Amino acid sequence: MKKRPPAQAGTFYPDTEGALRTQIQQSFLHPLGPGAIPTIPGTRNQNLLGLIVPHAGYSYSGPVAAHSYYHQASAGIFESIIILGPNHTGLGSGVSTMTEGEWSTPLGDVPIDTDLAQEIVDSSDLVDVEDEAHRNEHSIEVQLPFLQFIYPRRFKFVPICMMLQDLQTSIEVGEAIAKAAENHRAIVLASSDWTHYEPQEQAQSKDKQAIEEALQMNEKKFQEIIEERSVSACGYGPVTAMIHAAKLRGAKSGNLLSYQTSGDVTGDKSAVVGYAAASFEK
Repeated sequence: MKKRPPAQAGTFYPDTEGALRTQIQQSFLHPLGPGAIPTIPGTRNQNLLGLIVPHAGYSYSGPVAAHSYYHQASAGIFESIIILGPNHTGLGSGVSTMTEGEWSTPLGDVPIDTDLAQEIVDSSDLVDVEDEAHRNEHSIEVQLPFLQFIYPRRFKFVPICMMLQDLQTSIEVGEAIAKAAENHRAIVLASSDWTHYEPQEQAQSKDKQAIEEALQMNEKKFQEIIEERSVSACGYGPVTAMIHAAKLRGAKSGNLLSYQTSGDVTGDKSAVVGYAAASFEK
């Protein structure tokens, strides 16, 4: 079986199981995190359709990511998870997935949901099947340990890496995943950080305006704000695709769970990166 080794263990997150579990626990318990370790209820909340999650190093964005995963855990077990992430490496094709194999992290192996991935590929001319885009990309990989922490060996996933993030591409990707996600009762995660390396007040102002349009699920206006205000959010395409898919499945609006910056963590607010956690439900 094809196995993707971790590309970012030891950089974005610890490379040993014990240290990784400890850092994830600390993210949940952090003053900027949800403040508790999540528990899984016996019944599934069918209304949760999508989440926005950050993807920086855990010491920076882990507490904000923990808000999304606490919310997801509180909704029960999702056995199929689609993770949309931007392409930072420039490798591979415009929109890329994998349809077979496993991804490894220090917490074990996560199988790809072959049936779900194949349905998405079959319903779109845009989504290519190839490994190169995923080989060194961190935006999807860093989500897996959090998911393994809340759902030990109880889920499969589909990675979709987007180098093309324009409105039309994002809408088409959203349409391709919506029906497949509904068939498999899958949740869709959009991996994105927000403004990069600008002063705290400036970053907050830009991000607030863009995130508000995302929460209103206005895909076109969201991307217009990104462009007009030069918001350096790296995963605006994945966010747009997730919003569109959630809308097609009946979601009406989003809920901001947390917004912080790297400056809130480190105290250095001269050049920060913004992080957001948000949920989309019907």
